[in-house]
Amino acid sequence: MSEPATTVILPSSRARAGAWTFGILFLLESLTRAFNSGVLSIQAYDILGASQKVSLLGTVVSGTVLCVTLFLPLLFGRLRRRWAYTLGCLLMMGGSIALSTYSLPGQITGTMMRNIGASITNITLQLYILDHIRKSDLTTTEPLRLALSTIAWVIGPYAGVWLYENHGPLAPQAAAIASALTLLCVFWILRLNDPATLPPGTMQGFSPLANVARFAAQPRLRLAWSIAFARSCFWAGFFTYGPLLMIEGGLGKQMGGMVISLSQFFLLSAFFYGPLAKKLGVRSVIALCFALIALAALGAGLAGTKLPLLAAALLLLGALAASGIDSVGAIPFLRAVRFHERQRMTAVYRTFIEFSDLLPSIVYSFALRAFDVPIVFIILGVSLSSMSILAWRHLPKSM
Repeated sequence: MSEPATTVILPSSRARAGAWTFGILFLLESLTRAFNSGVLSIQAYDILGASQKVSLLGTVVSGTVLCVTLFLPLLFGRLRRRWAYTLGCLLMMGGSIALSTYSLPGQITGTMMRNIGASITNITLQLYILDHIRKSDLTTTEPLRLALSTIAWVIGPYAGVWLYENHGPLAPQAAAIASALTLLCVFWILRLNDPATLPPGTMQGFSPLANVARFAAQPRLRLAWSIAFARSCFWAGFFTYGPLLMIEGGLGKQMGGMVISLSQFFLLSAFFYGPLAKKLGVRSVIALCFALIALAALGAGLAGTKLPLLAAALLLLGALAASGIDSVGAIPFLRAVRFHERQRMTAVYRTFIEFSDLLPSIVYSFALRAFDVPIVFIILGVSLSSMSILAWRHLPKSM
């Protein structure tokens, strides 16, 4: 049976928001997450006292968030977007309150609430963008959002770690709460318009397992997901174990936050990867970037805690290459997904974020029983080298 056609009703031109509106909302949402992004692994390390336990904790949290994410469209089917977005902001604030208790239950609950809240706000904002921004204008909106979010990710991680080390666990979470509260106030002041013809729900109901099976049956979608998953594995390892490597290398917690903040400067380089992809092809850029990430991660792992400054420099080199995949890595998915399946397949595609937290954490939790933190980056380097080969062999030459 064929699917019924879906009619998209845009808000009136009077109510249509522009690129700066969504750029500012994304900046505030990014700042909320950035303030505690560097703190999460450091605080977990301080509470648990071992990298292996931090990895095990990450596995539990990521598995739970993954299950919730797969069923989020059921929430969107029952709430208007403005209330879903409000719920996401409140969850992030609640997560910060839980994290500020500096306890194991607070760490688990707070991290889950933070990540689920971020998923809700991110998905809702994407739906608003599709309603308010014409497709011809997306090339203006997306670079602006990326540029504005760079401000948050450069300032937030280091500021959060500095507040944590100098003023205790409550300080970075207070900053995150203030940012989330500002985000919520700005959002309600803007009063973005929901499509008037849609009753309470905003998304079709669906079966998560059926959609996963449909997604897995399409080789090009599997490859696109693998590219996004591999890139996200690097960033997840970078954010979680990069600071721990700096701490165990004797450089201190603030150096861990500084490395994360410095890496986010490279997001601006995404503007240069677009022209490079036009000249060399998307396939070449993705394959070369994965090769460079693999070499950088492997080198950082070998330098380890004995040469932590060299390890930090190599991780930053890997971040520069990863920014290239941030820029063009979604193109294989956008070109492969069928029009009538975009909504359902996008819900499955986005699970690369949760899986990149979950699956590597399981591997690392076993590896860290016998080895120190640098083993994480050795594993990353070896694994991502295979992704470079896979992208080169299977992405179309014309891409």
